[in-house]
Amino acid sequence: MFTRDSIADAQRIVHSAFAPTPQQQWPLLNRRLGAEVWVKHENHTPVGAFKVRGGLTYFDSLHQREPNCRGVVSATRGNHGQSVGFAANRVGLSATIVVPRGNSVEKNASMRALGVELVEHGDDFQAAREHARLLARKHGLHMVPSYHADLVRGVATYWVEFFEAVQPDVVFVPIGQGSGVCACVAARAHTGVRTRIVGVVSAHATAYLDSFRAGHGIESPVTTQLADGMACRVPDDEALQVILREVDDVIAVTDEEVAQAMRALFADTHNVAEGAGAASLAGALQQKARWAGRVVGVALTGGNVDSDMFARVLAG
Repeated sequence: MFTRDSIADAQRIVHSAFAPTPQQQWPLLNRRLGAEVWVKHENHTPVGAFKVRGGLTYFDSLHQREPNCRGVVSATRGNHGQSVGFAANRVGLSATIVVPRGNSVEKNASMRALGVELVEHGDDFQAAREHARLLARKHGLHMVPSYHADLVRGVATYWVEFFEAVQPDVVFVPIGQGSGVCACVAARAHTGVRTRIVGVVSAHATAYLDSFRAGHGIESPVTTQLADGMACRVPDDEALQVILREVDDVIAVTDEEVAQAMRALFADTHNVAEGAGAASLAGALQQKARWAGRVVGVALTGGNVDSDMFARVLAG
């Protein structure tokens, strides 16, 4: 999907902002899964999630393509918006972020702290995205998409770090709008590992699973209360084509399975995971018997969960 030079350029851009994140093996997780488990800690980036990598590469390219860009607008449930705010600051652009009503209070606060103008609109991500497009047309702003080759190229840097350090038999990858799993595909091709890729969606937001099974895009309702980073109603067609061609399987995990994985990560590693951030482990736990005794990779993709939500999860 990308040349070696383009991946190297992405690594240069990302690592100028922060160091590679660790991949760690935790004895209690090994015991829990009966396997050699490696966790890629993308909760240790400057915004607490993997998305910042894509933001950095996207804005580097945008600055070169559109040097007269006045400002940007995008839609998010949180981590993409933090990525946009962080990267826009580095190139001196203003950023407006649209979130659905009832969005994470603490993610909203983090975005404001990064200097973005926050707009609340609609009841889900799709409605927020449509409003962001309207604002882009109305005010002459650049619309930052949720899925784009430059975003994928940046996110691929974390998978390259992982695959150069560990060559797991399987990795479980949460699917939101698709940049994370497509980046994993790109890094697998780049490094030449033979790892199987299993995409993980929320059982309460099954657009990509339904589309994977049907072989074409299908819109599905979103009802997840915990995994907001996976709350996708309409799959991105470009991402879906990569998934159909390259991903080995797609599975679904319930909010309760995600909550169990959040508790397991805290108990076994003392790392905080948001819902989507724990979905990878939830998928691995669901397929525990299949991968017993093997090398399993999971990505803790983000730790940005509201305090009251996490307290409820820990309380069971």
